[in-house]
Parts: sequence; C-alpha cells; structure tokens
Amino acid sequence: MYEKLTLAELKRGILAISPIAVFLVLYLVTSIVIGDFYKMPISIALLIASLWAAISLKGRPLHKRIEIFSKGASGANVIYMIWIFILAGVFAYIARYTGAVEATVDITLHALPSFLIIPGLFIITCFISMSIGTSVGTVVALTPIAVEIASNTNSSIPYFVAIVLGGAFFGDNLSFISDTTIAATRTQGCNMKDKFFANLRIVLPAALIALALYCIMAPEISFNLEQKGKNFILILPYLIVIGSAIAGINVVIVLLIGIVSASIVGLLEGKDILQLAFVGGEGVDSVGGLIIITLLAAGMLGIIKETGGIDFILRLLGNNIKSSRGAQLTIAFLVGLVNLCTANNTVAILTVGSVAKDIAGKFAIDPKRSASILDTASCITQALIPYGAQSLMAASLAGISPVASWQYLYYPQILIVVLFVSIFVKKRIRF
Repeated sequence: MYEKLTLAELKRGILAISPIAVFLVLYLVTSIVIGDFYKMPISIALLIASLWAAISLKGRPLHKRIEIFSKGASGANVIYMIWIFILAGVFAYIARYTGAVEATVDITLHALPSFLIIPGLFIITCFISMSIGTSVGTVVALTPIAVEIASNTNSSIPYFVAIVLGGAFFGDNLSFISDTTIAATRTQGCNMKDKFFANLRIVLPAALIALALYCIMAPEISFNLEQKGKNFILILPYLIVIGSAIAGINVVIVLLIGIVSASIVGLLEGKDILQLAFVGGEGVDSVGGLIIITLLAAGMLGIIKETGGIDFILRLLGNNIKSSRGAQLTIAFLVGLVNLCTANNTVAILTVGSVAKDIAGKFAIDPKRSASILDTASCITQALIPYGAQSLMAASLAGISPVASWQYLYYPQILIVVLFVSIFVKKRIRF
C-alpha cells in the first residue's frame, strides 16, 4: 500500500483538489442557496475553478500552466467526446427536422396505454443501453424521443430525461461490450460472465425498485390520441441507429450512419438538401456550449492530475482500511472520487484498478466482487455529476440545466443504497 501522508503532503494534496471544491461551491452551493440552478452558468463556475487551478499550480511560469491546461483539454478521450457531441447534434437536428422524433412519439403513444409509457420508457432504455454498451449512445438516441413524449403529454421534461439517464447507466454498468465492464474485469482479473452475475445482484434490485417507483409515483399524463398521419418511414433513422449500435458498431460510425439515413429520408419526403445542410449546421451550433464546458472541465482536471490530486486521493483512502467491508467501501469511494475528478467512469476504473486489486487481494475479496464494485460506484458517480458527458449531452438535447433531472434520478440514487447494503449484508442474492 502507500506510505502515510506527511503534513506537507496533506496540505499539497488539499490544494491540488481544491479546484473541485471551488467548482462545487460556485455552482452547486450557490444554486441551492438561491434556489435556482439556471442562475449560475456551469461554464462560468468551471471557468473560475479552472483559473483557480492554474493559480494553485505553483512554481510554474504562466505559459507552462496554460500548456498543462491545454494538454488536459486536448486529450484523445476529450476530442473523441467532442466528435460524438458534434455528430449527435447534427443527427438530432436533422432527425427532428424530417419528423423522425414526432413520428416515433406518435407511434409510441398509440402503442402503449398511458400508465405504461413511463415504466415502458425505462425498460426500453435499460434494454437498449445494455445491448449497445454505451450510455452516451443511449442518451443520444433516446433523449429527443423522451423530450417529445414529455411535450406531447404535458409532462416534466427533466423527469423524462432522468428516466433515460437512469436506464442508460443500468446498461452501461452491465453490458458485456461496455468500456467500464472491460476495464473492470481486466484490472481485477476476472471473466465477464462472473462479473455480470455479481453485478446483477446489486443493480437488478435497484432497477426493480426504480421501476416500481416509476409505476407508483409517475405523474398523471394525458395526451390526444388523434392520429397525426405520420409516415412509418420517418422512424427508420432511429431504428437504423439503434440496430447499428446493437451490432457493436463504433458510436461515431453509428451517428454518421444516422445522419446519412435521416438525410435520405428527408430527401425522400421532399426536403431541400440545402435546408438539410442548414439544419445540420444548427445542430453543430447547438452543442457549442457543451463543447466549451467539456474543454474547461478537462483542462481543469488535467491540472489536478498534474499537481498530484489523483494520487493524493488514492493515498488518503488507501491507508485506512481495517476489514473486508472497509476494503469494499474504500474501493467504492476511491473510484467515485477519482471519477469526480476525471468526469469519466472508464478512466476512473483504469486509474484505481491496480490499487483496488491490491486491496481486494489483501482482504480476500473475490475479483468479480471488486470488479462489480468498481463498475457500479463509477457509474453512480458518472450519473450524478452535472459535468459528465451523459448529463451534459442529455441537457443539451433537452434544453434544460444539467442538474434539472437530479431529483428524478431514482435509479442511481437507489443504487447507492443497494450498493451499501450489499457491502454490509453478508448474505447476497444468488442466481
């Protein structure tokens, strides 16, 4: 394990992670105090926190600090996410322009009775995300549909967005082709099947409880069942995107396929090609704020990593374990805190993986169990942070604040409780 922290190292570590505290105080605390999450722009909170991160990077000239920030903001994972954001914006706008979203909603409202729409959306989202193995891809595909259903049923948009986010992380946590599953099983040295069933014992009870809440506490919804005469061909772009993703195609290629198919459908429906291009440009513009937030967060987190903030967190928690339960809690807290600092659950798992394996080995924790805790805790954190790619993407597509859906995120909130119960209760569900 790590050597104990000296007082000087403790002070440096606290300073290293202080930009996170600055951001949380500026954005979350301020918003809670004034009772409005729209008053304090997340971009301004991140900008100030990033400036503080650069100031706290002592002993470096200004150009070096800017270079470290820029290196963090221009990482391969960051640029990859930006590509996804841009393509998702183009696809969402073209699909909406051609009538794909409205047609999908029209068919859904006619196929399901009103009391099954909300639980049905959660089940569909869980299934799709588990099939395609990516929460981001699920959010991109289903958020526009959820928003349109909410609009057509006079329901809360944040409520419906929360349903999609919860279901997206259910599948991301369990899927055999998810990056988090691959990272967790590889770092802990277990096979995917064992990790799947260990994971299922935690997430299935949480999902069933969330589903029950969506059935019992769902707001009353009403809608006009008058047939709008939408053409079935209009929903083909969504079916193609979902089918391509389930087939295991890279999300960037999936979105490109979606853009092409939506454009072809638009042309067949008599849309002008120049107008399609203009709408696609609006889609790119729509994610401009999202891209800025992503770059600011990544740059700030790059400085935190450079100043030893991640290593400080690992050392701080890794040296205070006295039991198997304590070891499991430590693994969960470690990956959660690192996820908080990186805003990427896969990166968090890879960062903490070797330490988690050492802790698990020392306290005789089964590798499939430690892999399950790593994946679950990281997905919980990623679902709840307002600057995670999934929350930002959903908020951008829905036109709401990244924290507007917090109060409705039943699944990840319940999953926290179930995870803790699974750690403290020795007898676990068997499959």
